[in-house]
Amino acid sequence: MKEKEQFFLKIYNLGIIKFGNFTLKSGMNSPIYIDFRPIASRPDLLIKLSDLLLHEVSSTNFELICGVPYAALPIATTLSLRSNIPLIIKRKENKGYGTKRVIEGIYKKGQNCLIIEDVITSGDSLLKTVIDLEKEGLIIKDIMSILDREQGGTENIKKRGYNIRTLFRIGEVLKMLEKKHFLKKKKIHMIQFFFSKKNIKNLQRISYEEKKEKISHPIGKKLIDITLKKKTNLIVSADLVHSKNILKLVDLIGDRICGLKLHVDIINDFSFSFINSLKNISIEKKFLLLEDRKLCDIGPTNYLQLHYGIYKISSWADIITAHVLAGSGSIQNLNIPSSMGLITISEMSSCGRLSDDNYIRRALNISLKNPKVIGTVAQRKVDDRLLLFTPGVHFSHEKNLSSYIHPTQAFEKNGSDFIIVGRAIYQSNNPKIAAEEYSNAGWKAYENGL
Repeated sequence: MKEKEQFFLKIYNLGIIKFGNFTLKSGMNSPIYIDFRPIASRPDLLIKLSDLLLHEVSSTNFELICGVPYAALPIATTLSLRSNIPLIIKRKENKGYGTKRVIEGIYKKGQNCLIIEDVITSGDSLLKTVIDLEKEGLIIKDIMSILDREQGGTENIKKRGYNIRTLFRIGEVLKMLEKKHFLKKKKIHMIQFFFSKKNIKNLQRISYEEKKEKISHPIGKKLIDITLKKKTNLIVSADLVHSKNILKLVDLIGDRICGLKLHVDIINDFSFSFINSLKNISIEKKFLLLEDRKLCDIGPTNYLQLHYGIYKISSWADIITAHVLAGSGSIQNLNIPSSMGLITISEMSSCGRLSDDNYIRRALNISLKNPKVIGTVAQRKVDDRLLLFTPGVHFSHEKNLSSYIHPTQAFEKNGSDFIIVGRAIYQSNNPKIAAEEYSNAGWKAYENGL
């Protein structure tokens, strides 16, 4: 124990623990962020860490080593060199060129692979690596982590039948730092209180009623009220190019949706007569109009696109979407009317998307700080102060440009609040029945997740 303590104090001096307000990969806010990547710049500490990890592994009955991308890769590499066990590399996504492989290296089906993770919170990113390796026919029995945040991730992994060991636990780390007077008792107790409350249960979804209390914008509250009254969390994407077809569709499905998503710039015969008719149906059948404009420019240009031009979106839309690639200033001074809410795009559902976890965390932080934002589009659990909208939802898993997910996965795994379904409904033989099926599936998945 003394050897481990001395080692941790050395790496602590590298700044691996930061204190403040952070959004984790899981979408949860935390007063502490732990990052082991600085160790990669200290070969002596990498070697020491790999030796400590090898000592903790119950056996060496494995033929391959793989690190969860990307923070654990240098650690797994050093472990491979110290143990003389081959390394394979897991990508977060395929390259999109060449062999397009997700797993790089020399391996064969049936080999046992030890997985190395740096920090475990919910265990979701670790499980993604496990699934991808198992798809290649590799056997996963043992997992080794440097630090367990003790927020339910380890228990989640064990329940799935994997052996997992951790070098450090957050509780013992905080005791070490308190013992050495590296942190004031007040800060230690504040962090300890956070970890005593923020366990895996907090990663599960809360009810719409509870969510409504956390949402400050009136449009966000209105959307939740509609959802509760109609018992549907379905938003239909009407990517149709003729106004009469859109009106025909909403007349069929309006009773089963809480929102209709449009791309007005694809409508060949756009007119305000069409908008007025659509507005009347939305009021009658009680659903909101979402214009998926995806504003993606600097603030002044976004402002003009919202208020001017032939569409004059701000005069009729209840909700509009926006990217935040240009930074927080791009959505700060849009002069959005109080009757309109903003949804940011933090993470798209398309294969080969360029946004990484760092971008997504920053987009979520921007979203939380802007009072006009009611929610975000993402493929993961986010802070409960944001409504989560999940596109790319489909009962089947077709090979296409989007990575389709089932409504159950959207709610139970990703913690979604609203599912967005397009072609599966408007291209079906009977859109009314299809909308009812997706509406029922979404509501059932929501209730099962409580």
